[in-house]
Amino acid sequence: MKYFVKTSDNTRIAIEDINTEAEKTILFIHGWPLDHEIYEYQLTFFPRKGYRCVGIDLRGFLDSDRPYKGYDYNTMAADIKKVIDVLQLNNITLIGHSMGGAISIRYMSNYNGHGVSKLCLISAAAPSWVQTKNWPYGYTEEEVTRFINSSLNDRPNFINNISNLFFYRYISRDLLSWFDNVALSASPWATTQCLISLKNERLFNDIPKINIPTLILHGTHDEVCPYEFAKYLNANIKSSTLMPLTESGHVPFIEEKNKVNDSILQFIENN
Repeated sequence: MKYFVKTSDNTRIAIEDINTEAEKTILFIHGWPLDHEIYEYQLTFFPRKGYRCVGIDLRGFLDSDRPYKGYDYNTMAADIKKVIDVLQLNNITLIGHSMGGAISIRYMSNYNGHGVSKLCLISAAAPSWVQTKNWPYGYTEEEVTRFINSSLNDRPNFINNISNLFFYRYISRDLLSWFDNVALSASPWATTQCLISLKNERLFNDIPKINIPTLILHGTHDEVCPYEFAKYLNANIKSSTLMPLTESGHVPFIEEKNKVNDSILQFIENN
């Protein structure tokens, strides 16, 4: 079932709602520059296990409206809050990948985890995607500025180059083409402005506010969000468990989908 939820600034957020009659709900937040369809192997797995799966397209991506503004973490976290409220979701497992993991952390911080009982962070772009004076991991601001310029001048080539960074192991040409198509479905301004947010946003003060069971899944070969990100999250989220994924880059839910799916299922059902 597909439908829209309208936010406070009248942006329509597209929702894919699968197995709506199930009692337990998983809410999926995608990363940059993707959309909810990137979770294909989870959206086919978890409904068979008796879960309602709600996939959001963040503003600017796939079927959601494409406003020019509102790509900061606070606004996108507010969009998630609106979806949770309109759908009257509670006791949910919130799953966020990459930038979606960072936005999920901001949501937990801003709204005291409203409606969320468990959190899963996959390759999260947190606490900071770029290096700072006291944070030596991730890209430099100059590198991200080059990404932005590349996106503005030759977005298809830029996306193709970025896609290759997401994967550790060999993947088929068809899968990589599908991945590129997912990324290119985003609006150009959302692609660029989310890069600006990734460059500017910091989550050091948000992370300690998370006080629910949290599963951290991270590829040890991740070139987009280095594994040191996951170790920081694990050290600073009280009730967290870190699972290193040794055969994955930035998209372990594709490269090690069976292990990721089983780990999330066990996390939801056994904690």
